[in-house]
Amino acid sequence: MTLKPTVLKSAVAGALALLAGAASAQITDGVIKIGVMNDQSGLYADITGPGSVWAARKAVEDFGAAAKGMKVEILVGDHQNKPDIGSNIARQWIDVDKVDAIADVPTSSVGLAVNQIIREKNKVYLNSGSATSDLTNKACSPNTVHWAYDTVMLSNGTGKAMVKTGGDTWFFLTADYAFGHALERDTEAIVTGAGGKVVGKVRHPFPGQDFSSFLLQAQASKAKVIGLANAGGDTINSIKQAAEFGITKGGQSLAGLLVFISDVHALGLQTAQGLVLTESFYWDLNDGTRAWSKEFAAGNKGRMPSMVQAGVYSSVIHYLKAVEALKSDADGVKVVNKMKEMPTDDKLFGKGTIRVDGRKLHDAFLFEVKKPAESKGPWDYYKLRATLPAAEAFRPLSQSECPLVKK
Repeated sequence: MTLKPTVLKSAVAGALALLAGAASAQITDGVIKIGVMNDQSGLYADITGPGSVWAARKAVEDFGAAAKGMKVEILVGDHQNKPDIGSNIARQWIDVDKVDAIADVPTSSVGLAVNQIIREKNKVYLNSGSATSDLTNKACSPNTVHWAYDTVMLSNGTGKAMVKTGGDTWFFLTADYAFGHALERDTEAIVTGAGGKVVGKVRHPFPGQDFSSFLLQAQASKAKVIGLANAGGDTINSIKQAAEFGITKGGQSLAGLLVFISDVHALGLQTAQGLVLTESFYWDLNDGTRAWSKEFAAGNKGRMPSMVQAGVYSSVIHYLKAVEALKSDADGVKVVNKMKEMPTDDKLFGKGTIRVDGRKLHDAFLFEVKKPAESKGPWDYYKLRATLPAAEAFRPLSQSECPLVKK
């Protein structure tokens, strides 16, 4: 029997439709839903906030989801830096809105709470915002990938650098919640391991406004380095108030253990100059970072992206690649395993990998904030002091408490 061309075409089209239908059937509800959860208007909004939402949507666009026939929706939630609110949003998203993955999530107390819910529900957690290294250590999960940075990376960069240059006595000014505690712990381990000594520490409320009493204690300690184990608005206010007390003029150094480019922008180079900090992304690193950051600035009132916002973009793209390869978003563990199998390679963080514990590996960079006279224009704030190879930047697996790591 000979089929006419029109009949043959119809048969082929029907077969392709069946194949497409089988593939899309593996996408739950026919839609890949990603929830971007962060602080939309508080002290971490500049670091994450609307910029992270833009980054997630840009990732979907640059991945070419529509052209590939993949329907992707981005949901937005404001956790207000409160674990109970973050937990409620996560459960609502997963149980009612059928969200498949949650991205960003600054504030480590919120991040740890969401981490547990994601594991219970077998979804995917793309964390770029929370700093605590516990997410890939004692609280590790087969459903979680920790993308941009963590407290171990920060302490391996800034902490080591300060001790090497003579800062061998430390006093910690620490935000009193999970992130601050982890950053203080990990940096103290680096300082003492390098032969330094911690002479005191004090914890301030989160978020804080008046740091005067805490800074006076730090000043009285005579420590060579005052380690600021806080972030965002807390770090900005700490540095401003330290300048008012003349702390650095008195010979003590401030170590901003987590400083973002938005913090430097808020402080101004006159106040921030000389600060040493560690980041895994900077807009002016190379042609790729510059091109993407130019697009980001155009969509975000001229602001340059933070490493968290860059991490949201990169993690969402890699997640979509894994879903495309699996042809399914149904099983969170399987998707994360596929993400671990695939090497990471993008224009923002370069080539890297995802370890068994969920830690995304890439180089980190030790920067020093420029003096006003050294800056050539808006947002030209950093000069590179050192590159930390990925193998040295993060906690080695030999020291891991993660149950996923087989020793």
